[in-house]
Amino acid sequence: MSIAQVPGACPLNCPDGCSWQVTVQDGEALTLRGTPDHPYTRGTLCVKVNKFLEHTRAPDRLLHPLRRTGRKGEGRFERISWDTALGEIARRLTETVERHGGEAIWPYQGTGTLGYLQGLQGRAGSRLWNVLGASRHDMTICSVAGLTGLRYTLGTSTGIDPENLVHSRLILLWGSNPLTTHHHLWKVIQRARREGARVIAIDPVRSRTAAQADEHIAPLPGTDAALALGLMHMVLQEKAEDREYLDTRTVGWEAFRRRVLEFTPRRTAQETGVTEEEIIRLGRRIADTRPTAIRVSQGIQRHAGGGATLRALACLPAVTGDWRRPGGGLLYTTDGYFGGNREALYRDDLLSRPVRSLSMTRLAEGLLETDDPPVAALVVYGANPLASSPHQNRIRRGLAREDLFTVVMDHFQTDTADYADIVLPATMQPEHLDLHDGYGHLYITWNEPAVAPPGECLSTTETFRRLARAMELTEPALYASDEELASELLDSRHPSLAGITMDALRDRGWARLSYPERHVPFANGFPTPSGKLEFLSETARADGFDAMAGYVPAAETHDTRLARSFPFVLLSVANHFFLNTVFGNKPALRRRAGPPYVVLHPKDAAANGLASGDRVQVANSRGAFEALATIDDAVRPGVAMTTKGHWPKLTDGSGPNATVDERDADMGGGAVYHDNRVRITPLPPRGGDSSEDCG
Repeated sequence: MSIAQVPGACPLNCPDGCSWQVTVQDGEALTLRGTPDHPYTRGTLCVKVNKFLEHTRAPDRLLHPLRRTGRKGEGRFERISWDTALGEIARRLTETVERHGGEAIWPYQGTGTLGYLQGLQGRAGSRLWNVLGASRHDMTICSVAGLTGLRYTLGTSTGIDPENLVHSRLILLWGSNPLTTHHHLWKVIQRARREGARVIAIDPVRSRTAAQADEHIAPLPGTDAALALGLMHMVLQEKAEDREYLDTRTVGWEAFRRRVLEFTPRRTAQETGVTEEEIIRLGRRIADTRPTAIRVSQGIQRHAGGGATLRALACLPAVTGDWRRPGGGLLYTTDGYFGGNREALYRDDLLSRPVRSLSMTRLAEGLLETDDPPVAALVVYGANPLASSPHQNRIRRGLAREDLFTVVMDHFQTDTADYADIVLPATMQPEHLDLHDGYGHLYITWNEPAVAPPGECLSTTETFRRLARAMELTEPALYASDEELASELLDSRHPSLAGITMDALRDRGWARLSYPERHVPFANGFPTPSGKLEFLSETARADGFDAMAGYVPAAETHDTRLARSFPFVLLSVANHFFLNTVFGNKPALRRRAGPPYVVLHPKDAAANGLASGDRVQVANSRGAFEALATIDDAVRPGVAMTTKGHWPKLTDGSGPNATVDERDADMGGGAVYHDNRVRITPLPPRGGDSSEDCG
């Protein structure tokens, strides 16, 4: 009998990027736990991941290649061999290239794993797609509007070290719900609280985190930039701006100052729905408290003014001078801290010529409207777009095209997989090699295979190696082993990797990047053209945006005429028990999540004759889904809240994304999930238990 502790990493789309250990006995994984000595994970995982080993053994897991036998969408398949599957895929992709050119292939990758070898961070498969000349997959679904906006102000999207929030004395959780989406940060916040920090949640919804904060402020969705400008106005009114910092470390202050002065407490209250008293009180607190930290999450930028929102928020710590202090500034992501050799993984030099980009959040448009060439082959991995992407009904029509050859690589037969021609079984995290960083900390983590894959499951890297061989491609880079890929990634002279070797990382399982503990990211200047924080950005002007940071309202949310027909702004927030659609088929977590619901304010419920537990339809001109009404003042009047992550085929066949438009945010082509108006109407009760769909 042999027992081993195998180091690994949680692969999921979460800023915590946890380090874990798998206890293995005689080739079988017995237990999974957070790595005890990891400074950020600290021995704990989340409610979603604690039973991950059970998920790997689920009875509905895909174990063999499948070929469609019914109509697209029916989900009827037959088992085939890997040789047959790869032979058919190779033939169809070759025919696509010969008939339409490589750009007719769309490799559609999602955030199912963030690994550098098997997943999104390393653009897994990009070497193959570059050799074939496939279209570039533009990853627009998560955070791109905010990333773009921050770059205009800071020159980078990288913010402060989350562990430095322990030094903060005022923490603004702005559109962030860490108790659900990154609970390890809450432990840092609690340590700061014990040292006297005050925590204020700014969120249209009274989330789990907002309920635990010292104060909750609820602006109208999409008005956060206006609130930030109003708070900066109060800092000026209190004469608390850091004039030395503004004079020496910023560009465009005097022009931006005039814009800030326009956002009086009265105007800000009119725009945001926050009372003048709340604006004045919080503004004075920010003026008086050093250091102040702002934690912002992705949901805040999923509207027509999302990029402008992050630009404006990043300006606030410049006005107060908090960017100069440990524990001061803004945190959106830490992804840029890791200086691995990503280009060595991507190998964009293998492209014979430039290719077009296709936007992840415009899948329906790509499948139904794109021409010259049309999308003739779709390869989906790490993604379930029929459940996760905007305009669900149009995506369904696109996936139903009989002339579209679709391959899905996944762990389970998702809604998207039901439309595939070929389904390939993929390994899960304890079964393959990978390397991860985190976008919510400054650590990298090694994931060693702990057990053999079940059935005939193959890793993403091995699948693409075998597909390249089936296509008789001769480029040597297509056949690099996982160890070789990891070595190429870590072969970097970037200072963040100083002293970190592959052998040491593999042995321990994790390493902190080489930054000091009290790291101040812009102590030596900003990576902007001017070397300073840019309130006024000529780069933004050249790209067609307002040169100066400011407020861009949401579109549907701000449309008073549309509100007459669709009176509710719908927010689709993170589910505490799912991670996007991962775990949406796991019975235990489905039971805990309950059936789809929509939260309404008591005044709205009374006006529409609704009570908690009533079946309702949530609809607009794009589509509809069913839910159970929950009446709670956790939302303000005119705002409705539901959660994402349920699989449509396990509920009523639809979901919130049936109502979401493919329209872009202001910057980067980002999604507009939270810029969405709906009407909510009662439905007749079903016979039987209303919770029967919960698994």
